[in-house]
Amino acid sequence: MRRFSKPKPYPAKTGPRLHIGCGEKVIPGWTNIDSRRLPGVDFVLDVRRGLPFERAAAIYAEHFLEHLALDEALALLAECRRVLAPEGVLRISTPNLDWVLASHYRLGQPIPDEERVVDCFRLLRAFHGWGHRFLYNRAMLSAALRASGFETVRFQRYGESDQQVLRGLERHETWEDTPELPHVLIAEASGIARPQPLPEKPVREFLAAVETT
Repeated sequence: MRRFSKPKPYPAKTGPRLHIGCGEKVIPGWTNIDSRRLPGVDFVLDVRRGLPFERAAAIYAEHFLEHLALDEALALLAECRRVLAPEGVLRISTPNLDWVLASHYRLGQPIPDEERVVDCFRLLRAFHGWGHRFLYNRAMLSAALRASGFETVRFQRYGESDQQVLRGLERHETWEDTPELPHVLIAEASGIARPQPLPEKPVREFLAAVETT
């Protein structure tokens, strides 16, 4: 897996709140970070090369993690844990693989072949057409966060949080879903623990397969 060397931090006040991959949807009061020089962006960074901050109070990324390759995503999550203050919280919002499968591919339903063709295109578009590199279900996202050194992972609803500063952050469009099957996974990770590695064999086989494509 990719590892970062510890970058020299930017001068910053204690306890910044970092908004990663903000695009044009900047959040007032947060340090907005993007790879492009857009209005409201405070730092233009390729976060795959590390985060030059320390003791962040919170980190937020909406619909960003799925655009990274798996090894890049795991490295970034570990980097977020390093950058956060011990009591800091990472809030991640990312499409739910289980919802994509359930809503884009009507498995087991008696539908005509021509509709199954359409379903095939819709499902593959969810992976490739939107620039996705890796989609997560609840178990995988939780496992990835614990593999990155977070002790506690709690899933929240869109716009909701136990912490006031993390409420109402989501800007991405919403879709009809249910509490049991949300269209996005919103996880808040905190605490520090010994990383719990992902199962080695499937990770190795997956990375070997995608590297050949």
